[in-house]
Amino acid sequence: MSFEQIAWLPLCAGLTGVGLLLSFLAMRRRGVLAGLRGVAWSLLPLAAYLTGALPTLWRIGTAIVGFVTGVALNPTVWAGVALAGLSAVLFVVTGAVRGRRLRASGSGQAAEAPAGGAGAAGGGAVRGSSGTRPLPRPGAAPADPARPAAGSGTQPMARPGAKPAGKQTGKQTGKQTGKQAASSDDDFSEIEDILKRRGIG
Repeated sequence: MSFEQIAWLPLCAGLTGVGLLLSFLAMRRRGVLAGLRGVAWSLLPLAAYLTGALPTLWRIGTAIVGFVTGVALNPTVWAGVALAGLSAVLFVVTGAVRGRRLRASGSGQAAEAPAGGAGAAGGGAVRGSSGTRPLPRPGAAPADPARPAAGSGTQPMARPGAKPAGKQTGKQTGKQTGKQAASSDDDFSEIEDILKRRGIG
């Protein structure tokens, strides 16, 4: 049966009339909302005939029916459907594997970044006017700024109020020399007294 052999106007008008009757019954039983929805569906057949959309809808329907019957009876079409399904499965699997690898590489880089920053902070050095000076390790006692670093060749700074070491050494040496001279004079005087007593002097 072809498209031209069908009386489309009576068919579309009859479908619209039946739909309106059923919509009225639905409105009395289920409410106004259900009735209005039935009216909307009932007006579609007559609207398609009046707008000239029936030939297009007929071609679409016949194409779908022909495709379904061809798939059901043709093994070549089933082979094509199987290949299309396999292609879709491969797309899904490769996309999932790629996403996991990207997430794993991102987490590995994020874990290496804090470790590299901690190593640079622990083994770094501070540059000053007298050279480089290593940073103190966590938990180590701070170094005394008055003491020179090993191999630096610098002397510690003198504390406020402290006397120079050279002057103190000179004073102590002078006192020791004076004491030794006084003791030697006492020894000579005692020897002279002994000699005078014996009549030798």
